[in-house]
Amino acid sequence: MLFDMARDEEDESVLEEIKKDIDTLEVAVRESELKMMLGSEEDSRNAILTIHSGAGGTEAQDWSQMLLRMYLRWSERRGYKTEIIDFQPGDEAGVKSVTFTISGDYAYGYSKAEVGIHRLVRISPFDTGKRRHTSFASVFVYPEVDNNADVDIEEKDLRIDTYRSSGAGGQHVNKTDSAVRITHIPTGIVVQCQNERSQHKNKAMALKVLRSRLYEMKLREQREKKEEMNKTKKQIAWGSQIRSYVLHPYRMIKDHRTNLEVGNVDRVLDGDIDGFIEAYLIS
Repeated sequence: MLFDMARDEEDESVLEEIKKDIDTLEVAVRESELKMMLGSEEDSRNAILTIHSGAGGTEAQDWSQMLLRMYLRWSERRGYKTEIIDFQPGDEAGVKSVTFTISGDYAYGYSKAEVGIHRLVRISPFDTGKRRHTSFASVFVYPEVDNNADVDIEEKDLRIDTYRSSGAGGQHVNKTDSAVRITHIPTGIVVQCQNERSQHKNKAMALKVLRSRLYEMKLREQREKKEEMNKTKKQIAWGSQIRSYVLHPYRMIKDHRTNLEVGNVDRVLDGDIDGFIEAYLIS
């Protein structure tokens, strides 16, 4: 009715307002559809995301730093809160590994789409010969769980080491002598935290990360038994790159699971990755 009246009267301001309302409704409907697909209990949880640089030294470590920025900006776009809990700086630049929490509605459900190997092709800024380099970084995501989760951790299965924080994370990490590293002996999982100022708080956070990783491992084992894992889509192993970011000789980002391609590389690296996440979730 309102649209017909505005069209008949050629009222551009009303027509523009209707268009904005339709766009807003489309976004809300798409969000609702995606959340309906995120039906697992863990999907609505906060997330813990870890990035590890691959082979390639400084080049790969710089790529990991770029991915960290991308995910922090994506989290900011969605209104999520982030906290870096472990930051291992690169030898010359970038980051060897970093772990941070993402807190917000369905943070794990959305960010789990990023699990896998991310490949970058570009002219290296660290190569005086201006040659093209290929770099890799791995992304792992775990649902954040509390002490009530069905995960058993026995003290005898833990090796707890304390060490001095590198303090090289700039604004990302507090300088402290109370960093904690915990090794879960049965699985070999190693977690660490250096963000808090007290050893007690660092230990508590490290145990939280460990519990989340063990919980995710349990979920993965259940999925494997149920559907033997869709290896072409969800395998978390080197060589199973999920996305390529090409900056030279052309500029294109392609997700190898969904075949979605985006030409605006800068926008994606600035955190606009919802298109990739949505395509993965509905595929």
